[in-house]
Amino acid sequence: MKRISNTENLSYEKVWKLFQETDKSIKETGKQIKETGLQMKETDKKIRQLETLFKVQWGKLIEALVQKPLLKLFQQRGIEVTQMSRNIESVQKGKQMEIDVLMINGEELIVIEVKTTLRKNDVDDLLEKLKDFKHFFKQYKDYKVYGAVAGLKLDEASDKYAYRKGLFVLQAFGEENHIRILNDAKFKPVNFG
Repeated sequence: MKRISNTENLSYEKVWKLFQETDKSIKETGKQIKETGLQMKETDKKIRQLETLFKVQWGKLIEALVQKPLLKLFQQRGIEVTQMSRNIESVQKGKQMEIDVLMINGEELIVIEVKTTLRKNDVDDLLEKLKDFKHFFKQYKDYKVYGAVAGLKLDEASDKYAYRKGLFVLQAFGEENHIRILNDAKFKPVNFG
């Protein structure tokens, strides 16, 4: 059996001490990383809350911009809507549908999706809603159902896309909260009912 000398013992003790210090340092670093991760999660949560608040407030603003002149605009287009409602919801068999703006008369209605920035996927989302509309709102089963999208900014040629799909396209503009229908006089809306 080999005997360890004092110099070898000291080296071993030094190595062991360095190992313990390194282990302690790694544990402290791990704890700091964990704390930083928790702080980042909290920051992300706050950013998501602010983003949601911003979107909700902008959505309300856009809906307010859209509402005031709409009845008259559609009446000028030959759709004699007389009533308007905001944020209509229906739940059927555990599924939910929300409509931003609904305009109606005795036989026709217009479902309007309002966005700050309108994109193609928003148009597609409205088209899906229109397919299921009468399932969620059975009281309108005998109505003609038209669709419209509205926004301040129109991205991805979403206005042309919506037009081709048979939807009215509305755009808010100016500081006076004006809104216009972008569809030309030749446009014939699709009856999704």
